[in-house]
Amino acid sequence: MAGILAWFWNERFWLPHNVTWADLQSTEEAAFPQAEDLYLAFPLAFCIFMIRLLFERFIAKPCALGLKVQANGPQKAQPNAILEKVFTAITKHPDEKRLEGLSKQLDWDVRSIQRWFRQRRNQEKPSTLTKFCESMWRFTFYLYIFTYGVRFLKKTPWLWNTRQCWNGYPYQPLMPDLHYYYIVELSFYWSLMFSQFIDIKRKDFGIMFTHHIVTVTLITFSYVTNLTRVGTLTLCLHDAADVVLEAAKMANYCKCQKLSDLLFLTFAIVFIVSRLGIYPLWILNTTLFELYEALGNFPALWVFNVLLVILQILHCFWSYLIIKAAYKAISKGKAGKWNPLHVAKDDRSDIESSSDEEETVPRSKTPHSTVTTNGTGGANGTNGYLSGGTCSEEH
Repeated sequence: MAGILAWFWNERFWLPHNVTWADLQSTEEAAFPQAEDLYLAFPLAFCIFMIRLLFERFIAKPCALGLKVQANGPQKAQPNAILEKVFTAITKHPDEKRLEGLSKQLDWDVRSIQRWFRQRRNQEKPSTLTKFCESMWRFTFYLYIFTYGVRFLKKTPWLWNTRQCWNGYPYQPLMPDLHYYYIVELSFYWSLMFSQFIDIKRKDFGIMFTHHIVTVTLITFSYVTNLTRVGTLTLCLHDAADVVLEAAKMANYCKCQKLSDLLFLTFAIVFIVSRLGIYPLWILNTTLFELYEALGNFPALWVFNVLLVILQILHCFWSYLIIKAAYKAISKGKAGKWNPLHVAKDDRSDIESSSDEEETVPRSKTPHSTVTTNGTGGANGTNGYLSGGTCSEEH
């Protein structure tokens, strides 16, 4: 075991030439980042999760009810033992052949059976109240940590001159404020990684999970190698757009359409400028070029930059979705209700159905029973981001 640890913590991988771990041991005069400091993130992540539960229950929920956010979930499907058995034991998405067989067995037309399965799937989806509480929690945390980051960074020299990130590296003492900032951010992303399995499911679950893994790895990696100065710039830059995003979602859930549209327009601008403009020109430039000029090359630096580039690829993917959605909305003459992340079958939407308010009475094949509901009417337009645009029957 000792041999494996020695191989893993090989100084020639992690540190610049002629630097050893002994050189970076904390002393009475100066403290340096230590790998064991990161263990604190796990109990703190659990505490953050518990704080979230209390916040959503005793603060976010009363606020939501006061703002008259819809508390009821999607409309329930009409009880039917045969269809319920198919849904739970066989498939939630029956094919055409199975639909025809169920149609003959129940004397329902195929469209009514399709509607039943759609409404039954909707029953497992969260209410607007639940989504509002989640967004309010994230908005509160992001606002707090972004404000803290800005207040901390405006006192540092590397905010205005990124070359200061490498001045004296790696012998840069760990400031208490920086240590707190790093550990809280790391703990929050650990809590997100685990709570993602019980949170509102979205189409881009895999991409978001990848994002959380990359983020946790980057925070951990940069802390161990004392690349914390550039790490603080990266964290603060990313939190900026998230604050506006969650505010826009809350406005949407409150049905404040104009405010929601304005906030989403602001979010789109902040996201694209910060992730496609400032991030590569400010962060990637200093880690790819200025760091190399100051310190030369060592293996950990390559790994660090690869992770930062992966993050940039995710930025490009999400920016593409925003631009594509905006273009579709504008080209369809709905510029006043455009939603940067909400088009039909959008990859970043909450799993919502536009048919939640449909009638649940099945249409019999017999001539005397007629229903005019078309299966796409009655959309409430709530998608986890913004209403407006064309909503698919089910995301």
